[in-house]
Amino acid sequence: MNRRTFLKNAAVLTAGATILPYCSPIIKRRPANSKLNIAMIGCGNIANMAFEGCINENIVALCDVDSNMLFRYAEEYPHIKKAKTFSDFRVMLDKMDDEIDAVCINTPDHTHFVATIACMERGLHVFTQKPLTHNIWQARTLQKAMHKYNVITNMGNQGHTFGGIRRLREWYEADVFGQITEVHSWMPGPHWNGGYFPESVSFPLSEDPIPEGLDYDLWLGPNAETPFHKEYHPKRWRGFTQFGTGTFGDWFCHVADAPVWLLDLYEPISIEAEQVTQRNHLIAHDSVTVRYEFAHRGTKKPCTFYWHNGPNATPGYLKEKWEFSQDLPDNGTIYKGEKTIGTTNHRSDSPRLLNLDEMRELNKLKLPEKYPRVIGGPVEEFVRAVKGDGPMPGANFDYAAPLTEVMLLGIIAAQHGGKIEWDAKDMKITNRPELNQYLKEPVRKGWEYGENLWRRFWFF
Repeated sequence: MNRRTFLKNAAVLTAGATILPYCSPIIKRRPANSKLNIAMIGCGNIANMAFEGCINENIVALCDVDSNMLFRYAEEYPHIKKAKTFSDFRVMLDKMDDEIDAVCINTPDHTHFVATIACMERGLHVFTQKPLTHNIWQARTLQKAMHKYNVITNMGNQGHTFGGIRRLREWYEADVFGQITEVHSWMPGPHWNGGYFPESVSFPLSEDPIPEGLDYDLWLGPNAETPFHKEYHPKRWRGFTQFGTGTFGDWFCHVADAPVWLLDLYEPISIEAEQVTQRNHLIAHDSVTVRYEFAHRGTKKPCTFYWHNGPNATPGYLKEKWEFSQDLPDNGTIYKGEKTIGTTNHRSDSPRLLNLDEMRELNKLKLPEKYPRVIGGPVEEFVRAVKGDGPMPGANFDYAAPLTEVMLLGIIAAQHGGKIEWDAKDMKITNRPELNQYLKEPVRKGWEYGENLWRRFWFF
């Protein structure tokens, strides 16, 4: 049995033991002190968390379309200097497939899918930054691929490894809130003059010189050929709808993680953009409020969920409407239960009740920790699972794909205005069929990944 087969069998045995996240038995199936061989696709700003989480593993390959990025963390992590380097992840996989155990994908949103599924097709375990994908078809395809190729997966969502999200669920399951029927999540931004969103741009966009060291054609990946604009790279692509998902996509997976996981908010029946400010369809929204409606989920009552982002995103009007005295933070989530009202922060952590007396009484109860806590962050969690030292990560693609889908539905509603009615089972918008074209984006020739998973003989 070779190294790849051994690790894959160990990881799959561990994953198979997982019934619910965080509470599955741990199965050790590897030699003591063995290290994983890990490749990095994307070595820019967000890759730092991946390097830190893999600090005790072998980094055998670095891939980035910008050669200036390859060794930007070499001083901090000297062991990566020995890694082989590539500009095209497809070439890396062709040459080093048998030498790699797992891959961390740290690219812009629009290339998450192609890099991730190309690795999965080769039986490689994958850690992918959030948001998982740029469209809904891609999210569902990655979920299919996880089962098809029997690999360990995780999405880079720090808060899903924190103790606070588990504590909130323990409160909810102990009936502290009663039924929760309305939830609001919010995040200020985008901050247009900050590091991640472009400063004021005029349209049509100028065509600028391609920076030395950047293979712009590879940077575009599956996207249509587009003239280079100086704000696209290295990290302000997030504000352009062709490549990123704005503040909505950047933060939804963090801020709304707790309510989605807590309340099974995976399949909205309708999504409506109640307020949208957007200067140009090529640029992310300046502000948006989207209302989601969820029907009964088992014993859970119907729930209305709101997402707000923009300079005045905080729903301060709820203070008077719901009659509580404390001010809301600049970002986070508020939960209206039949019995009490609670909040979490922008990482779905630090849960609290807004009634201080109720909070004191709750602390006295010392509710047991029903959900085991995760040591370290999502990369460490991923590494342990691949080695067979821990359960399937909590933000594996069975969770991360539906979470991402909810966010992407909101973006479609915001981008096109009004209300959409969603048939989750058949993956289609029923009241405005012309919008179904946005569930799957066209790709350039040579980047057609995942189509085989939608053939009629393969389903789950």
